[in-house]
Amino acid sequence: MISGKFAISLHILTLLTKFPNEYLSSEFIAGSLNLHPVLVRKEIVNLKNNLLVISKEGKNGGTMLAKPASHITLDHVLKITLEKVSFGYSKNDPNPNCPVGKKINNKLDMLYTNLNNQITGQLMNMTLEQFSNDF
Repeated sequence: MISGKFAISLHILTLLTKFPNEYLSSEFIAGSLNLHPVLVRKEIVNLKNNLLVISKEGKNGGTMLAKPASHITLDHVLKITLEKVSFGYSKNDPNPNCPVGKKINNKLDMLYTNLNNQITGQLMNMTLEQFSNDF
């Protein structure tokens, strides 16, 4: 199912875009997200592991972008937070003897693949810099 990790990561990255030359503390970032700093730190670890941010510990520590926002696509952010968007299936297995039941999951698979291709195509063409322009 759709996770909030994409939105959280995108919020973090957008905030970092607005302060490109400063290390932002997890507390400051958490205040913007209205989340507990521990949850923010978990997402920052993922962003760091995927080379989108760098972190510095200590009194003046924090997190900043590892590369320009113009070099980060939203598709990259999606792929490190979700493999693909999943809309799910019915909890019950459909009846294989029903003309709809025996084909519905295959049809849903094709629909979801097409939707993911459209989402990926759109997000590949949008950078973090473009997304962050109106903030």
